Amino acid sequence: MHTHATAAAISLYAPKLWSVEETLELFEKPFMDLLWHAQQVHREHFDANRVQRSALFSIKTGGCSEDCKYCSQSARHDTVVEREPLKPLPVVLAAARAAKEKGASRFCMGAAWRNPKDKDLDAVIEMVSAVKALGLETCLTLGMLKPGQAERLKEAGLDFYNHNLDTAPEYYAEIVSTHCYQDRLDTIDQVRAAGIRICSGGIVGMGETRRHRAGLLVQFANMLTPPASLPINHLVAIPGSPFAQLPKLDNFEFIRTIAVARILMPKSFVRLSAGRQEMSDEQQALCFLAGANSVFYGDEMLTTENSAPARDDALFARLGISAN
Repeated sequence: MHTHATAAAISLYAPKLWSVEETLELFEKPFMDLLWHAQQVHREHFDANRVQRSALFSIKTGGCSEDCKYCSQSARHDTVVEREPLKPLPVVLAAARAAKEKGASRFCMGAAWRNPKDKDLDAVIEMVSAVKALGLETCLTLGMLKPGQAERLKEAGLDFYNHNLDTAPEYYAEIVSTHCYQDRLDTIDQVRAAGIRICSGGIVGMGETRRHRAGLLVQFANMLTPPASLPINHLVAIPGSPFAQLPKLDNFEFIRTIAVARILMPKSFVRLSAGRQEMSDEQQALCFLAGANSVFYGDEMLTTENSAPARDDALFARLGISAN
């Protein structure tokens, strides 16, 4: 771990820690043994035939000042995503109602900011209150937070705040240069201190090693309270982004990552997130067997395609899975 990320992060961690070496041993188990282990852990804490559905909606798209190499919304990359202003409340509410009608129980709103200004937060807080009034759980991903902002979101009734760590600390400099790993940890710490549930995960397939994937999961597992929701994203190679030409991660390695996440974080919702539209039904079924029990539901993620709801409904029916 980088030294700048170590000292200030100590308060986040419980006395008993998973090590990267122990986590690698799980990754290296025979595939069937690993899935059997993960499924046993999963059944101790969850209904193995139930999946939670969340919808994700971009309330402010493009023009982000950060240089994350995977992102379609960075102003530094030549992608097809155009800069758009913050969407008006009626548009957001219409999307939330549509998500609820399609069966989503949580509505996640994302804005392409480095961090929100206080005046922007006023409008977002109004969205949170209005979406909650529809009977949906609320989640925001707005970038890094300044002191006091998490408390304002908590007062508005926000249920979850998403802020991904993306990868292991030692690989982070290969992903982004405009902020550091400790910035991510600081925001997560603020969210926890405010009493908001944490949604935080990572992206696999960015050229990282298995050790890096193990290191990422260890970061979450060793927090005093692991994330309530853990999105595992498979890199979507965005044309015009620096990672556009990276080779696709092996499908079995992705499933192994899901299984290890379930073993390390027995009580967290492990969510299949970006990249699911490119997965076969069989790969998704193995991910559910490995302990995934949440998906993003709807035609789009923030700026990329998602698995079509009709396809999801058919798959859940074939597997005997109930979704809410």
